[in-house]
Amino acid sequence: MPVRIRGATVLVTGAGSGIGRATALRFARERVSLVLADIDEDAAQQTARLVRDLSAVASVHGIDVSDAAAMETFALAVRDQLGVPDIIINNAGIGVAGRFLDTPLVVLDRVVGVNLWGVIHGCRLFGAQLVAGGRGGHIVNVASAAAFAPSRILPAYATTKAAVLMLSECLRAELAPHGIGVSAICPGIIDTDIVRTAHYAGEDGGGPDRRREAAMRLYRRRAYSADRVAERILVAVRRNVAVMPVAPEAHALRALSRIAPSAGRRLARVAPL
Repeated sequence: MPVRIRGATVLVTGAGSGIGRATALRFARERVSLVLADIDEDAAQQTARLVRDLSAVASVHGIDVSDAAAMETFALAVRDQLGVPDIIINNAGIGVAGRFLDTPLVVLDRVVGVNLWGVIHGCRLFGAQLVAGGRGGHIVNVASAAAFAPSRILPAYATTKAAVLMLSECLRAELAPHGIGVSAICPGIIDTDIVRTAHYAGEDGGGPDRRREAAMRLYRRRAYSADRVAERILVAVRRNVAVMPVAPEAHALRALSRIAPSAGRRLARVAPL
């Protein structure tokens, strides 16, 4: 069933910066009530101040989405204090780059915890609330263009995002009879802080730092803003779009994965680290 956006309650994880903040601000202009969650509560508070400047209502919650018990408590608190959110945007994520075999186990555990388990917790807990509420709704899971193609540059990150994409497709089929839409958003190269804060696995002696600086320069030159992703998220909710690539490279990778997957595999082998 169509989702009523104006007047809806919208939950955004990872709302303290980047795509999460931009999405919160875009939905604020639709006169929604926002539930802003982020592991950095101060950053989420700053987003809330910007949201309130747009005359929208916002509550803030400091939460680590990878923590199952904390997410259980959070979901119950939101339901009891604010009611069941109409739109859930599972956006929180972290970046990891470098060879898989060079990536420490603690880093692998963290990226899977945030990028995949965080989405699983959000879908499971708030999806159950939507089904019980019986009023429909929409779940948005922010994946990545990295979900479309193999990569020796981003193996851990791409794996989590591919899993988010498949989870979204599965949930879309499961929840459709309840009038609940599910969309996977797959942004390409977007100029956000995720590149600066990502873990770069590899050699010592400044190698990871050099790769970080090179990536930051690339993303700045690309200059594709988080605001443009937020606009596409709004469109995905309004139209109940299953998979929404964002930016030309995301569309290209999706097409390559469908038309010539072997070419994508060859490309993965020659891409520089």
